[in-house]
Amino acid sequence: MSNQDDNFSQEAVPESARKSTLSLAFIMLSLTFFSASMWAGGKLGTGLSFNQFFLALFVGNLLLGIYSAMLGYIGAKTGFSTHLLARFSFGLKGSWLPSFLLSITQVGWFGVGLAMFAFPVSKATGVNAYLLIGIFGLLMTITVAFEGIKALLYLSIIAVPAIAILGCYSVWIAVNDMGGLHALIDITPSEPISFATALTIVVGSFISAGTLTADFVRFGKRAKSVFLITIIAFLFGNSLMFIFGAAGAASVGEADISDVMIAQGLILPAIIVLGLNIWTTNDNALYASGLGMANITGLSSKMMSIVNGLLGTLCAVWLYNNFVGWLTFYRQLFHQSGVLCDNIYVDSITTQWRGDYCGLSIKS
Repeated sequence: MSNQDDNFSQEAVPESARKSTLSLAFIMLSLTFFSASMWAGGKLGTGLSFNQFFLALFVGNLLLGIYSAMLGYIGAKTGFSTHLLARFSFGLKGSWLPSFLLSITQVGWFGVGLAMFAFPVSKATGVNAYLLIGIFGLLMTITVAFEGIKALLYLSIIAVPAIAILGCYSVWIAVNDMGGLHALIDITPSEPISFATALTIVVGSFISAGTLTADFVRFGKRAKSVFLITIIAFLFGNSLMFIFGAAGAASVGEADISDVMIAQGLILPAIIVLGLNIWTTNDNALYASGLGMANITGLSSKMMSIVNGLLGTLCAVWLYNNFVGWLTFYRQLFHQSGVLCDNIYVDSITTQWRGDYCGLSIKS
């Protein structure tokens, strides 16, 4: 059964549409270049010693990488999306629930990301934030709706090297301003957190997108290569975002690399990095949400991407202003899946991380 769209939302990806390993590597790296990871990195950077930080980063991203790589391997082997694979476990109608949960959270991230781009750019340039939300919400939606996986690839080829190079340059300036790497190593955590908390934050910050890995790598020609590049993407890409956040928080008190650049006077590079980062993340989220809703409705994933993009754009400001509540809702949804033994959440009053990790009581 074909839905006549090249996203193959109702069928396996045929061999003729498979992509090279290098193409998928760019897509997976862009997926892991995620702004929320920088926020989490800022928290870890101020709560752990230098060695503890990198150990938590390695262990957490290795767990994420293995979990996501296993799903990606299955996706590449079968050619099925996450939502089609769910039918084997839950049946056709039973798969609608995980599709809905995964889709609605991705629409939420799309809206939050859109506002995260518009408000800082509005502040830096004076352009109306609501106008920016409308324009870029439409542009992001169009790229996914009409180009699908190709749009993700084209954006990734531009965004991955740009974010990596400009971000590393900004971190180099920040570390030098602090007195060099030795000064960074000698910093005593201002708000100490346990290693269990740190590990939970690393894993919990990306578990939703990791669950959707099959949606992107099902286009792979070789499942073994997909398994490898997924682990590398998390160990390198997601770790890099945490490092950006930690260095920024330590140097100028800002975790997002674009905020750090603005503080350093690098306005144009900041807008470029922020724009590319949000655009790739949002397009990945919108693409995955379209596949999920297509599984439920039987309609084209392109059409559902348009609907989800408009919904995320209209709700962007509300989602941004209620971000902590959205995170709590988001955590509660995915805890029910039982994928990991965590019960971590954001306290809606203090905005602190609380809960337990595999039976260990934690509080930030």
